[in-house]
Amino acid sequence: MSNLKLFAGRANLPLASKISDYLGVGLGAVKINAFPDGELMVKLEEDVRGRDVFIIQPTCEPVNETLIELLVFIDCARRASAERITAVIPYFGYARQDRKDEGRTPITAKLVANLIATAGADRVLTMDLHAAQIQGFFDIPVDNLLAEPVLSRYFVQRGLENLVLVSPDVGNTKRARVYAERLGGELAIINKRRVSGEEVAVGRIIGDVRDKTVLMMDDMISTAGTVCGAAVLCREEGAKQVFVGATHGVLCGPAIERLGAAPIDEIIVTDTIPVGQDKVQQIGKLRVLSVAGLMGEAIHRIHNDESVSSLFAIENGGQA
Repeated sequence: MSNLKLFAGRANLPLASKISDYLGVGLGAVKINAFPDGELMVKLEEDVRGRDVFIIQPTCEPVNETLIELLVFIDCARRASAERITAVIPYFGYARQDRKDEGRTPITAKLVANLIATAGADRVLTMDLHAAQIQGFFDIPVDNLLAEPVLSRYFVQRGLENLVLVSPDVGNTKRARVYAERLGGELAIINKRRVSGEEVAVGRIIGDVRDKTVLMMDDMISTAGTVCGAAVLCREEGAKQVFVGATHGVLCGPAIERLGAAPIDEIIVTDTIPVGQDKVQQIGKLRVLSVAGLMGEAIHRIHNDESVSSLFAIENGGQA
């Protein structure tokens, strides 16, 4: 591991520190300064010439700033003659803009993929892309891990009985089926229609949730309109308990208030995005699990040119 250099941007230093501890490799020294007009300057304070460099930086809120910081970081490492640069992006921002669903709109996920490759990244390691096909937007290798092993392990330990996996929308059915197979539950689907970026119209449940423990899994909780509306519907249909799990706790806009008031027993997210203790206390039923071990093991295997296939969940579709 002596040839491995691990660096972290400022977006999620706690996760980067945990990954560093897992690998037994200290975070590289770096100086990141902002000019008075907001421009960023990144300077690596140690030699990376001929080294295998991993840069940990989720492009979470503030998305544009963290993205630019990642691009400048990659360019800095490339110009410092790093042998290989892997962008470790636990949360890939702009992933929801992956297609043209109406006229005169961009496909920003593809634009971001182009920017990362042009900046000089040789590989991308990410987790739970909103749409798996985004891997095809890159002309460099992409490893798309799922947090499913971490989340499933937690719910197995919880010992949930009479379980039904509810997909909060039709597009999430495949993910719900993976968890249903892993945890041994039934499957139900909610018919949902998105009205706007913050509002969704929840229809009806296809399946039976009466007197059962509902578990809803998604890749992210953003404004929480979908999961809160689905939780209300499940309770109205007779569900005994409602648990919600997601990889990325974006938790923006009215999410805190919605989740705090929703008829949900427990909400589980991971630390791909930093979730402050203030949010945990405000919601009162939020628990954060770490994916540091999973990402650290992937970095270890990539560095040693070993297969990472065993780290992918059922039907992940990630690259080995």
